[in-house]
Amino acid sequence: MGYAQELSRSMSKFSNFAISFSIMCIMSGGINSIGQATSGAGGAAIGIGWPVGMIGSAMFALALGQISSAYPTAGGLYHWGSILGNRFTGWLSAWLNLLGLVTVLGAINVGTFYFFYGAFGAYFGLEDTLSNRVIFMAVITGIQALTNHMGIKLTAKLTDFSGYLIFATALLLTIGCLASTSSFEISRLWTFSNYTGAEGASSVWPVTVGGGMAFLLGLILPIYTSTGYDASAHTSEETINAANAVPSGMVQAVFWSGLVGWIMLCSFVLMIPNMDDAAKQGWNVFFWAMDAQMNPTLKQVLYFLIFISQFLCGLATVTSLSRMLFAFARDDGMPIGSKALATVSPQYRTPVAAIWTGSVLATLFVWLTSAITIAGTSAYSIVVSCTVIFLFLSFTLPIALGLFAIGGPKWPKMGPWSLGIGTYKLVAVLSILWMALTFFLGIQPPNDWALPITLGFIVLALIIWVLVENRRFKGPPTGDEIKARKAAIAAAEAAVGEKG
Repeated sequence: MGYAQELSRSMSKFSNFAISFSIMCIMSGGINSIGQATSGAGGAAIGIGWPVGMIGSAMFALALGQISSAYPTAGGLYHWGSILGNRFTGWLSAWLNLLGLVTVLGAINVGTFYFFYGAFGAYFGLEDTLSNRVIFMAVITGIQALTNHMGIKLTAKLTDFSGYLIFATALLLTIGCLASTSSFEISRLWTFSNYTGAEGASSVWPVTVGGGMAFLLGLILPIYTSTGYDASAHTSEETINAANAVPSGMVQAVFWSGLVGWIMLCSFVLMIPNMDDAAKQGWNVFFWAMDAQMNPTLKQVLYFLIFISQFLCGLATVTSLSRMLFAFARDDGMPIGSKALATVSPQYRTPVAAIWTGSVLATLFVWLTSAITIAGTSAYSIVVSCTVIFLFLSFTLPIALGLFAIGGPKWPKMGPWSLGIGTYKLVAVLSILWMALTFFLGIQPPNDWALPITLGFIVLALIIWVLVENRRFKGPPTGDEIKARKAAIAAAEAAVGEKG
């Protein structure tokens, strides 16, 4: 495809799965955001809403997996947008994905701070201040970046461990919740309530809506948790037999996150002393229920394991972000510093500049937006509300392009991991419909600022493209340019010690 094999291709099929599974991390989004369910439609938001949300994400994983099998390159979404569309759609896919990945890394590590604060803050006298938040974020992001700097083999070992750790912690939490349950009210899992706008629950959903809408709002919990499976695609050039391993990794990550997360969260709902009281806790429902029901020693062990899982979630996100940044810069997609960002360390075979740049940008994002308030709301929470929208738009664009390109000159044949053209078209249409629902839910109060921000970004992107990037940005290599690059590819591979 016109690129040198500069990154170290050493990730196994399980490692490719584990990096997506680690970013999806049910121990992060599933726990930190559970208030979106309990303060919305109650138990049914977990028992019924979680599998519904995961089925929607599975449609995206199947569609993206099909494309990744045909075009397994680092920064997959950017290349797919370019190959199946044109230079502009590739450029737009890249920026949507990059913005989503930078903000989601910030959101994951801030979520880890709040979990640490709730679980261990009292032991360390930790206060929830801007400086503490930013320092904590900077330290753990720096450790994650340093680990990524030192090579994909080390990162893969840790994300492999993370995969096992998430399974083990989910099992232990499930057993602990069931053992701590006062009465097994199984009917909770399909009982619809509507707590939106009520006392305490208003900190999550400030506006009272209808019961059906309350259930739909609860879908944001599985939708938010299940982002990140594109990491399998971003590490394609580091994965052995990528055309088969990458799509399998994405689909398996969604399946196992959905199944294990559902069992774990259902057990948590059963442990809750009273659903009405749980709704009043808002975002604090997890710690409230654990304090009320769980054995103190087991609780602390679980808190420690969950914290480690959340840290490794951020580690895998740094990997995904850096590979996307590296791939885009490799084609001079960044207006400043593309050459440096596309450089691979000969010693570690990692895109060192991209790793540290992405990590610094995520930390600066948290610091600057947390210090700014817009109409009484933190700019951080406003921008984070756009994270899922940006990410899913970056998924939807190549999927929609593929719907029209499949079977034509831009996508003449399926990869070795094949659903068949008819099945691909079906899941592509379902994915586009799911994106429409996700966008609609993502702009509801308290996230109503997400609509002008998203539209503003798209308008700004169009202006920048027309005035600047359309003349400057060439996109991925094609045709004769690929042939002309052979000497440069050989030189780049020799510089990092790649053989054969």
